[in-house]
Amino acid sequence: MPESEPRRWRAFAVCLMAGFMTLLDVSVVNVALPSVQAGLRASPAQLSWVVAGYTLAFGLVLVPAGRLGDGLGRRRMLLLGLAAFTVVSAVCGLSVSGGWLVGARLGQGAAGGLLTPQIVGSMQQLFRGRERGIAAGFYGAMVAAATAVGPLIGGLLIQVAGSADGWRWVFFVNLPLGAVTFVLGVRLLPRDRGRERGTRIDLVGVVLLGAGITAIILPLIRAEGAQRSVPWSPVGLGIVLLACFVAWERHYGRGHGSPLVDLRLLHHRPYAVGSVIGVVYFAGYTGLVFVLSLYFQQGLGYSALAAGAAGAPFSIGSSVSAALSGRVTYRFGRSLVVAGTLTVVLALVTVGLLIRLPDGAPMWAVLAGPLLIAGAGSGLVIGPNLTLALQHVPSVQGGTAAAVLQTGQRLGSAFGLAVVASSFLGALAASHHDFSLAAGRGVFTSAALVGVALAAAVAEVLGSAYRRRRTPPDRPGGDRSERSRPIRQ
Repeated sequence: MPESEPRRWRAFAVCLMAGFMTLLDVSVVNVALPSVQAGLRASPAQLSWVVAGYTLAFGLVLVPAGRLGDGLGRRRMLLLGLAAFTVVSAVCGLSVSGGWLVGARLGQGAAGGLLTPQIVGSMQQLFRGRERGIAAGFYGAMVAAATAVGPLIGGLLIQVAGSADGWRWVFFVNLPLGAVTFVLGVRLLPRDRGRERGTRIDLVGVVLLGAGITAIILPLIRAEGAQRSVPWSPVGLGIVLLACFVAWERHYGRGHGSPLVDLRLLHHRPYAVGSVIGVVYFAGYTGLVFVLSLYFQQGLGYSALAAGAAGAPFSIGSSVSAALSGRVTYRFGRSLVVAGTLTVVLALVTVGLLIRLPDGAPMWAVLAGPLLIAGAGSGLVIGPNLTLALQHVPSVQGGTAAAVLQTGQRLGSAFGLAVVASSFLGALAASHHDFSLAAGRGVFTSAALVGVALAAAVAEVLGSAYRRRRTPPDRPGGDRSERSRPIRQ
């Protein structure tokens, strides 16, 4: 209970610092790729894997790491992941070849995937009720802040250290941050307690899930470059493997009682709906960041630092609204997510139209307002959706439940990048490098993906209202009792 952890907010601050590092390393590295190419003479394929390798390893580790945190203790797993992430960051910065850096990034992604589920799992453990909503709001603000400052920090480091070696400091910056966070974690994170559930890991489930995710995500990563020769057959194989994973988990749960993922989570409507919204929203959200980065740097000729500053209004709006939305999540429920996704869709449509203004317009100023509004809407989605999805998940399952959500978001991000990148780069080629036209097309595609998330949220709100009208709240099985009943362990 919260009362048993008087230092819970300081402990959660440590968790947010650790999460900030893993997200910072995504946005920082994206702007450092030209510097990596200049410093290491890395090939285009190696540059692609510097980004893709991190994403893939991160996604593969999430669910097993969540299960380990639930079984062996979240403090132990978070500190282990944090130490590994810090050490491998040094290995990245010391790379002498593109292949070395790709291998180190795979290790860094695995370390990030190990610690990330422990953050939300610790939130489930440390907080209850309204406090949990506030904590989720801070989590959403952290996600937005890392996205905002990453390009700025990366651009500044490269500008100061030079294009040849500036990329090394993009990784070295994790060393002091990681060391400080580790020391604070040892002092402030609550001691792990005994768990009722065993720590036996379902290895067959790990292999099936990992193979399925790999088969799906690799073609999507290749499609980000709008390659015409992308083999899509592995996606079908991945879907089959995930179906086998579900069948195996059902069998394993009946025979052993401790599957990798308790599939009863997906039978719980708020969790299932929150998962769907998260997958589709992150598809649109990630695609938007991709389009804006290319538009500002390649289309308008901004430096990495200037491009990061031009895109900052979105992240600033998201940070502020996310921190505030956590205080009213339980008051407004899923309607808050509806308001957020609707705001994002309308703001992105406005951005897509304004981008087509005649050349010479100060686009950073023209787009600042709509991007700020879009960010404010985004802050009403990520944290509240997470809170509502995990509202009745027992804390003992918090790490695994969070990992499944985050794995879905990773798949959604990969899908969104593939779709939006294909739209953007296809329009760019067809229009003979008209960046305004291509960027507008990409932003509209992102808006369409967010619109699907909006439709899912609206359907859930209307469906809940209909069920409440049809079934008295005091009748067994009524909608209110269903929403208030926790998932059984």
